[in-house]
Amino acid sequence: MPFNLKEVYKWPKRFMPGGRTCAGCAIPVVARTVLAATKDPVVASNATGCMEVTSTIYPFTTWNMPWIHNAFENAAATISGVETAFRSLKAQGKIPKDKEIKFVAFGGDGGTYDIGLQSLSGALERGHNFVYVCYDNEGYMNTGNQRSSATPYGAATTTSPAGKVKQGKEEWRKDLVKIASAHNIPYAAQAAVHNLADLYMKAEKAFSVKGPAFITVLSPCTTLWKYPPHLTMQYSKLAVETRFWPLFEIEEGKVKVNYKPSKDVPVTEFLKGQGRFRHLFKPENSDMLKRIQQHVDEAWERLLKMDGI
Repeated sequence: MPFNLKEVYKWPKRFMPGGRTCAGCAIPVVARTVLAATKDPVVASNATGCMEVTSTIYPFTTWNMPWIHNAFENAAATISGVETAFRSLKAQGKIPKDKEIKFVAFGGDGGTYDIGLQSLSGALERGHNFVYVCYDNEGYMNTGNQRSSATPYGAATTTSPAGKVKQGKEEWRKDLVKIASAHNIPYAAQAAVHNLADLYMKAEKAFSVKGPAFITVLSPCTTLWKYPPHLTMQYSKLAVETRFWPLFEIEEGKVKVNYKPSKDVPVTEFLKGQGRFRHLFKPENSDMLKRIQQHVDEAWERLLKMDGI
């Protein structure tokens, strides 16, 4: 259905307000938008992380739906087990054959790109009918801003600090959407929290396909990216406009770029103002900024060549 924010948010709320995320956190917006993209009942599993700890502080919860907390590493395994049980109960005649229930797993980038990758890969390879959503804030934010394989090159974290010897993380971030798609799943996509229409469309597609679907959503973290809380949506938009974070989807193996910026905005517009990249703007680190811009440009050109293929 066409995206209408006012209408979508009139639907029964599955992720309620009143949680304890930081001011400016993108996670509640991601959760509400994704969960609004289907009218069928939904069961969720949730890896340990920012979403879990801020939404379920005993004796309160923001989850107005069946929800399972599991360990850092096994959100995909948990939801694949639930989905399998559902199919078994249908086969036994204990659940009507026309009954529809959707299954979704949520995890941060630490629990998805790294610790939970084996669980996710196994569930995708087995072909379970579920959606995996990664809210990607580019580090282990819940445990103190350690670097993950989603952390960008040059970012300063507590385990890749900027100092006299090194200038932040020395490796490029992992391209998990393409890794997920390589499992021959019907749908994989990259979204950003500021573009709700795009995120909603991708979640709706993900819930509608038969088999596994994967979405990673850029979710800027005000606390550990170190920017003022009111700029979350601005930094999400800048990531897309600078082509640092392209919006694209891979449907049945075919790549589609969903948004092509009309202007060439340098990646420094996204990097500046974030405390984690402050050191890159020292004169002695100018070569790192050039390297990042070159990497962004080359990745964008490769993506454009894949568009429509």
